[in-house]
Amino acid sequence: MNVSSGKSYTEVMARKSEIMRQAVGIDYSQFERGKLAFDYEGMMRSVAYSIDESRRIQKETGVGDTPLLELHNLTALAREVAPKGKGARIFVKDEAANPSGSFKARRAALSVYEAVKRGYPGVIAATSGNYGAAVASQAAMRGMPALIVQEVFDSSGQGQPEIIEKSRVCEAYGAEVMQLSVGPELFYVFLQLLEETGFFNASLYTPFGITGVETLGWEVAEQTKNRSGRLPDVVVITHAGGGNVTGTARGLRKYGCEAQVIGASIDLRGLHMASDRDFNRKSFTTGHTGFGLPFAIYPDRSDVPRNAARPLRYLDRYVTVSQGEAFYITEALAQLEGLERGPAGNTSLAAAFSLAQEMDRDQIIVVQETEYTGAGKHPQAQLTFARANGIVVKRGDPRESIPGQNIVIPEHPAQIRAVDVDLEHVRQSYMKNALAQVNPSELTEVDLAFLAEETRWSRERLAQELEKTAMLMSANTRG
Repeated sequence: MNVSSGKSYTEVMARKSEIMRQAVGIDYSQFERGKLAFDYEGMMRSVAYSIDESRRIQKETGVGDTPLLELHNLTALAREVAPKGKGARIFVKDEAANPSGSFKARRAALSVYEAVKRGYPGVIAATSGNYGAAVASQAAMRGMPALIVQEVFDSSGQGQPEIIEKSRVCEAYGAEVMQLSVGPELFYVFLQLLEETGFFNASLYTPFGITGVETLGWEVAEQTKNRSGRLPDVVVITHAGGGNVTGTARGLRKYGCEAQVIGASIDLRGLHMASDRDFNRKSFTTGHTGFGLPFAIYPDRSDVPRNAARPLRYLDRYVTVSQGEAFYITEALAQLEGLERGPAGNTSLAAAFSLAQEMDRDQIIVVQETEYTGAGKHPQAQLTFARANGIVVKRGDPRESIPGQNIVIPEHPAQIRAVDVDLEHVRQSYMKNALAQVNPSELTEVDLAFLAEETRWSRERLAQELEKTAMLMSANTRG
């Protein structure tokens, strides 16, 4: 695939709204309200797929209805290190059973189905993660061409083994893969390709993608109730771009499940995902704070005009674990439960192992996904790559972890401890980004209602935070 020359960055970016409208088939302008607001639920309803309809579409290509497994041995281990009477039952939704090996098959199933229904000649996705494999797999089943655009290499030409593995999988499913070096040109190239091919933008962040994940939340609630006679008390969701949290939480709520929704990310704070230096100094390409925090505080940074993934609307709590803790729990899952799954997908399992120890023994905590492993996704490949990039890998206390410098693998399961992220601070950062676009005095009633929904603040609390943020921004401007 050759990208045409002669189209400057400025020219292409000036047409991005029209390019996106044509590539997704959604006129996002119809949902705009006020100065900041848009009709989020109206946008989601525009997809018009019920849970039953989504499940039917996914079933056509073998997606969904994945097993819910009770992890008896990991539960027993958690109880050994928990205070007396603590240690909730740990369940895991084995999403590695999907055709492409991850929950993202649910997103891809609806997106590719929609592309076929609307008569697009093919599908395209910009992703270095499991979603590329999911889109390629679903496109193959539906008989559509697929183009996957990936950031793979740093400036020295070195690529992460996990991303290279995903390139291999995409090509195995028949997709064409365009590999780029890390940097800001990804979106520019992606827009050019959308315009030139006329393909459907199977973005992670469309209403189709988020609606596809709602079936996962529904199944978590349904299967937990069928297995145990009750709904889960806590559902732990790996948090990156926000779609996993948003879709799963919406599915839980549609079923009538009010479980506490806890997001979990690998702590990679201090590393910049678009930095050539930092790109290969991380051992996970997804499920980390390098996506989790930026997308929470500025969701519309995505590749569509309005992101359907809005995690702050749904998160009750947000925690992090270290890379070493995720590697440890990956080995524990394999050796104690006989399940070899990818470490990035075990981010939420590492968090759940710690969180279960805060809960009573009769309570239920569900980890809502696993991912496949193998080749570059395996811990051995990732740790070897880390060492080759100067990262110290050692056993010890994971609290000594410094992202980009070392990976500390626990010596004992009691050392696995989820660390809370201050969600109030995250919401304040979201507010600061929002107010950078408009003068607070210009906000309409619609805007205020929208911001209250986005932050889950009361109107009184919202008014206080608006005043505080406006004063801080004014002081910074004067300084």
